[in-house]
Amino acid sequence: MLADHLTNAYKERQGVTPLTELEPELSIQQAYEVQLLMIQREVEAGKQIVGKKIGLTSLAMQKLLGVDQPDYGHLLDDMMIENGGQIDKKKVLQPKVEAEIVFVLKNELKGPNVTATDVLLATNYVVPALEIVDSRISDWKIQLQDTIADNASSGLYVLGGRPRSIDQLDLGQIGMVFFKNGELVNTGVGAAALGHPANCVAWLANKLSEYGITLNAGEVILSGALSAAVNAEPGDYFQAKFAHLGEVSVRFDK
Repeated sequence: MLADHLTNAYKERQGVTPLTELEPELSIQQAYEVQLLMIQREVEAGKQIVGKKIGLTSLAMQKLLGVDQPDYGHLLDDMMIENGGQIDKKKVLQPKVEAEIVFVLKNELKGPNVTATDVLLATNYVVPALEIVDSRISDWKIQLQDTIADNASSGLYVLGGRPRSIDQLDLGQIGMVFFKNGELVNTGVGAAALGHPANCVAWLANKLSEYGITLNAGEVILSGALSAAVNAEPGDYFQAKFAHLGEVSVRFDK
């Protein structure tokens, strides 16, 4: 079973063959079914779903994988790392780090037909974040179906800064600078994520409605990277600074 194939990657501490090589006819729908099965197993084992992440929100990443839509994954309660904290190398396989804006909801969002305005009205506050994306597929040799089945290449995440109300900000214009070991490696702006981060969350709510899933009050939504993912090695230190939102950082153990 494909879900077992992915689960074994963490157990064996090494990447596995792409699912699209094992099942060349694997569809996007089937890939989401694999993801949902894996998450169901995690919940049955005692973990809790605390939010969602959205991936492939930039045109560059969509073109790279030859797709015309984002994807999504689930966030579990054991994925969060404290701001300024350290990541045990045993928790990751081949991590990359992205900087993005996080929405924390105060009201539920249930698609279809959710708009960006609906998202803004349902948001309690936003904060800056680092997402540590990771792949159970060897050497990141992924197609869209591979990353979807693999929980959208979810790994860990770090929330930082200070909570800010939506009405105080123009999220599409918020700038971000991203540092690795003190060196500037990337810059970005809120509009890099589907024109506006709220558009990403609206897409998510509408996509989830296809599976009967609602975004609930209190959920944490990683809205999509504002710049390219950067490879992480043991000992690396990452920091992102966002206009009006503050800073977020993390270090990888040696």
